[in-house]
Amino acid sequence: MRPPDPAFADPRLAELYDVLDDDRSDLDAYVALADEVEARRVVDIGCGTGSLAVLLAARGLGVVGVDPAEASLAVARTKPYADRVTWLHGDATALTPDTRADLVVMTGNVAQVFVDDDDWHATLSAVVQSLRPGGWFVFETRRPEARAWETWDVPPSTVHLPGGTHVVVSRSITEVALPLVTFETITTIGGERISSTSTLRFRTLEELYADLPARGVQVVEVRDAPDRPGLEHVVLARRT
Repeated sequence: MRPPDPAFADPRLAELYDVLDDDRSDLDAYVALADEVEARRVVDIGCGTGSLAVLLAARGLGVVGVDPAEASLAVARTKPYADRVTWLHGDATALTPDTRADLVVMTGNVAQVFVDDDDWHATLSAVVQSLRPGGWFVFETRRPEARAWETWDVPPSTVHLPGGTHVVVSRSITEVALPLVTFETITTIGGERISSTSTLRFRTLEELYADLPARGVQVVEVRDAPDRPGLEHVVLARRT
């Protein structure tokens, strides 16, 4: 699979991720879902800096956090309750059948980073392999019809960091070739300009309804994302 974007893989940017995106109220829905399906063992694919993984670990759940960006995992390992999480450096194919998770989640844009069909299908197969029979797979994906990328451009903006330092961040859409949308984020730290280019794939519900059962998970319900109403689907599927 393609390597992770510099936004997650560059140590200088990974250390800033939680500072620049400090509102993680979007994770509340996933904590509630873990309770709803009575999960005791959870796998967080694309766990990044581990914000959800440590929240779940603090509640006494067994958690496996998987991410291909070692720099992000390094940040995750410094957080409270990180010692209760099993961290895996790799993509979903690093998981094994003996994982037997009750719940596998992909939060944020994780489900959309798989722009290639082969990578997406391999990820779905790995998800099913790591779930116990009847286990749940929950992920979110942006609705293409909402065209959210039309609001993603951000002019150079100064962000003040703890300790009195600051960074300048900008973002611009560089290509819209649906179902793919590519954007570039520029972060200037101490006069050094660091670029990260990302591409997301916007899948329709019809595609998901076809892809998931073919890999062994059945869509049970599709909900509106509480933090982005009208913009995202939260898909709840179950291993058949």
